[in-house]
Amino acid sequence: MTVRIERLVTSGQFSLDGGTWDVENNVWIVGDEREVIVIDAAHDAEAIARAVDDRRLSAIVCTHAHNDHIDAAPALADLTGATIWLHPDDLPLWRMTHPDREPDRHLADGQVLETAGADLTVLHTPGHAPGAVCLYDPGLGTVFTGDTLFQGGPGATGRSFSHFPTIIDSIRDRLLTLPPETKVLTGHGDPTTIGAEAPHLEEWITRGH
Repeated sequence: MTVRIERLVTSGQFSLDGGTWDVENNVWIVGDEREVIVIDAAHDAEAIARAVDDRRLSAIVCTHAHNDHIDAAPALADLTGATIWLHPDDLPLWRMTHPDREPDRHLADGQVLETAGADLTVLHTPGHAPGAVCLYDPGLGTVFTGDTLFQGGPGATGRSFSHFPTIIDSIRDRLLTLPPETKVLTGHGDPTTIGAEAPHLEEWITRGH
């Protein structure tokens, strides 16, 4: 069966360090007509469940644990029976939002999530958050970058648990080494490609200092 990628945009708020901002998030649904996974269960569990429809949701994979990417994860897991996956370095952030509910499984660098016809390799890409990961499927020619890499530059590093030199290292060493035609599907906003972003690395470094 053919693997397809669907995008659902949900709206809510991001809160950290005493501030709150209105945001729109990309929720990615990857799979076939029988089984899917969700990447980043943001804001609206019922809307995500409707988009999944009658397919089996096998996993909810969190690219990182900022509240706007995980706030709907427990409710979606309760609706569907899916397991929640998170890199353990982001447990302190997770517990700010969900102090009474731990993730079900821990992501590890190099792990391959084989589900719903996709083979997603976990790339640990700290910087935006300590446990930030990207998910790369060479067969799909796609990397899901969460808030690590956007069209036009790296994710934000101005708040707690983030570090600009670390995100630059992650992007340079883990993402820009991927084939230039690789599609970059982000946590917010429009997609891009590795080839479109790679030439701007030095500009980002200069801008960040």
